[in-house]
Amino acid sequence: MKRTDFVRHLRLSGCRFVREGAKHSVFLNPAHDFMSTVPRHNEINPFLVRKICKDLGISAPQKK
Repeated sequence: MKRTDFVRHLRLSGCRFVREGAKHSVFLNPAHDFMSTVPRHNEINPFLVRKICKDLGISAPQKK
C-alpha cells in the first residue's frame, strides 16, 4: 500500500500525527490512547498495515 494512502486512511479513522522520528512517523488514536509508528517507505507491506491498524484500534483499509 502506498504510504500516502495509508496516512490518509489513518487520518480519516481519527488518528492524529504526533511527531517525526528518524525513520518513522508516530500516530496516536485519541479515542483509545493507542500509539504506533509508520515507516517512511513509499510502499508499506500489507501485513505491516494490518498490524499498525490493530495497534491503533482501527479497521484495516479495504482492498481496491
